[in-house]
Amino acid sequence: MMKGGMGNLMKQAQMMQANMQKAQAELANIDVEGIASNGLVKVTMSCRNEVKRVAIDDAAMDDKETLEDLVLIAMKDAIAKAEATSQARLGGLMPAGMKLPF
Repeated sequence: MMKGGMGNLMKQAQMMQANMQKAQAELANIDVEGIASNGLVKVTMSCRNEVKRVAIDDAAMDDKETLEDLVLIAMKDAIAKAEATSQARLGGLMPAGMKLPF
């Protein structure tokens, strides 16, 4: 009886691992956009934190330090959105009480 229970547990773990890998692959194809200063700076990145595009409006080019700050803000916004999307997608795959490693 115990052997069958262990076998079922292993099957469940393998299925959870397969589902997790599939969800992580899907996240690589989901893009989020971080925005700063009402869209003067936009950073597009995947939910795997791969930066794909940085767009800077001409109006943001006046001051180097301000532009640097806006890029940083847009990056942080994109990272937060990627993390939230990842948590939403992967969180349902984890058993209650387990936390994601990122």
